[in-house]
Amino acid sequence: MKTIATLFAVAALTLAATAADAKGCIKGAVVGGIAGHYAGHHGLLGAAAGCLYGRHHAKEQERQQQQQGQGQPPEAQGKI
Repeated sequence: MKTIATLFAVAALTLAATAADAKGCIKGAVVGGIAGHYAGHHGLLGAAAGCLYGRHHAKEQERQQQQQGQGQPPEAQGKI
């Protein structure tokens, strides 16, 4: 069972953490790995889940920042 979990975690980290899309993954993997280790010695599984969550969270923040930068109404842009 541990072998399957390890292979799943390695595959998830490999697919989720490319060089261009690593924003949020490293921090999430560290936190998830530590939490998984203390919650029953499932550090790799926790790291994989943390990486996926960290990447999702980073995408959401990026999307919100883009909307705030473009979301100003036209009447508020320099009306004196």
